[in-house]
Amino acid sequence: MIRPLRNIAIIAHVDHGKTTLVDALLKQSSIFRENEQVGDLIMDSNDLERERGITILAKNTAVMYQGVRINIIDTPGHADFGGEVERVLNMADACLLLVDAVEGPMPQTRFVLRKAMEMGLKAILVVNKIDRPMARPAEVIGLSQDLFLALATDAEQLDFPIVYTNAKAGTSTTDLAEPGVSMEPLFKTILDVVPAPDVDIEGPLQFLVTTLAYDSYRGKIAVGRIFRGAVHPGDSVVRIDRDGRQIRGRINQVFNFLGLKRQEVDEAFAADIVALSGIDEVNVGDTIAAADAPEALPIILIDEPTVSMTFGVNTSPVGGREGRFCTSRQIRERLYRELETNVSLRVSDTEEADVFTVAGRGELHLSILIEVLRREGYELEVSKPEVITKMVNGRVHEPFEHLVLDTQEVYIGPLSEALSKRGAVMEDLRHDGSGGVRLEYTIPTRGLIGFRNAFLTLTAGNGTMSSLLLGYRAWAGELRSTRNGALVAHEEGVAVTYGLANAQQRGITFIDPGTIVYEGMIVGLHSGEKDLVVNICKEKKQTNVRAASADIKVRLTPPTKLSLEQALDFINDDELVEITPSSYRLRKEILKADERAKARKVAVAVSV
Repeated sequence: MIRPLRNIAIIAHVDHGKTTLVDALLKQSSIFRENEQVGDLIMDSNDLERERGITILAKNTAVMYQGVRINIIDTPGHADFGGEVERVLNMADACLLLVDAVEGPMPQTRFVLRKAMEMGLKAILVVNKIDRPMARPAEVIGLSQDLFLALATDAEQLDFPIVYTNAKAGTSTTDLAEPGVSMEPLFKTILDVVPAPDVDIEGPLQFLVTTLAYDSYRGKIAVGRIFRGAVHPGDSVVRIDRDGRQIRGRINQVFNFLGLKRQEVDEAFAADIVALSGIDEVNVGDTIAAADAPEALPIILIDEPTVSMTFGVNTSPVGGREGRFCTSRQIRERLYRELETNVSLRVSDTEEADVFTVAGRGELHLSILIEVLRREGYELEVSKPEVITKMVNGRVHEPFEHLVLDTQEVYIGPLSEALSKRGAVMEDLRHDGSGGVRLEYTIPTRGLIGFRNAFLTLTAGNGTMSSLLLGYRAWAGELRSTRNGALVAHEEGVAVTYGLANAQQRGITFIDPGTIVYEGMIVGLHSGEKDLVVNICKEKKQTNVRAASADIKVRLTPPTKLSLEQALDFINDDELVEITPSSYRLRKEILKADERAKARKVAVAVSV
């Protein structure tokens, strides 16, 4: 049976205007009242998404156009959230490939498009931001055609329509000579090009769970696509998990989506994207099938993690003062609960009861998880991110990435020098004729850890970077250290101006006067290569003889405040980041200076 609906996913690199395009489609589909205030970035409901301007969690909505329901799946644009992409693409029949009219397709666009092509999805090329002064739509189309040629799995995927949009203004056109006035040309292209699903609505139910939601009244809610049959409230069903086990259950409620709302319905059919309540233990990747014909759908395959770090109980002298959830039981329970929805994450116990290994798709993937835990009131300490290696034919292999940098010509030298220390090999260098340049490298993933902040510093913020996992290759050898030593607090106490002034003669400080510190806490960056212990709690001694200017305050250089990502990038293997709801602190793993010295001697003896 041909259903009057379309299921489409939107694919785009970070900051190419994907969420803004979805805003325009929602606003022009007449699903909001004329006086309803909906704002911008409608689909980015998560606080972190709005703050960072990126899509982290895949979400879906629906609009009505000429009597046809169009289900829109908003996918993350960053490869670190590829787990979100891989599972939600299962719900789509086609995709909109959204590219910036200046930047063109980026490596992470390639990653998501490749997944869509492998699933056989039909594509529509949308060239966005055609109003930008440096827009070059003809060149961008050429680059996109090259991308399709490299990724297409059959000849039909090479024949794709092109729509030009200015998502911010809410306009689209299929001909640049005719300025757009609305999103109608894009709506029409979707109806004409995207196939209406031909499905079996009479057969026994098959529903694939791709996302989970939670409601305080209804409990877990399974979101996904019906691949066969129909579903009604009260239906008896069987949940088939990844191991093939069958658990009987009953559907309580069925919901579909329209705009920002989830609305209850009496029935839903094959090809519909719906939410089901009543199946309490459901997980992503499960199949919900008819009780009398329990047939499982293919399991969603997710690429393996490439980066890991440890999460543990905060063991510093000030631990437990600022967080609500501080024990190993609470942290462990929360991490394992995250696995229910974060399918590309891996969590495992270690030999230490209060330390857990967490593996993800990249540094950003893990830092977002840490920030979520912090905002929920958790207090913990985490280690430096490390790459996950594999043994292939008796040799160690590590992940490599394709790195693309867009910046100005004047920064080529500093960037090349910094990247050479990180094991990068230049593959291509292209000038745009206007002072801009695109640099392409192959680099070990461990060489990229900490590079994002270095890139912003070296280019004074004038550039963008993106990367794509290439796979595993032979170990590239040791990389040269790129960081000086740390300024480490000598004792527990409160930082004072006099002590900080002395420390600033030796390097850069990270804290203000009045900050509580403890022995082993990192309070700055040394100007030399080795760590230096400093006494920042030391006050100026009182004397009976004073000059007229004695009471003038010592002037301090403002401290450097590190963000979470900068803190994770900064630390070395023997250091940790202390995470609390109100602060980040850097510390040595071994707090006492004499014990650190003993550990260094043991390490040297073992290496010899």
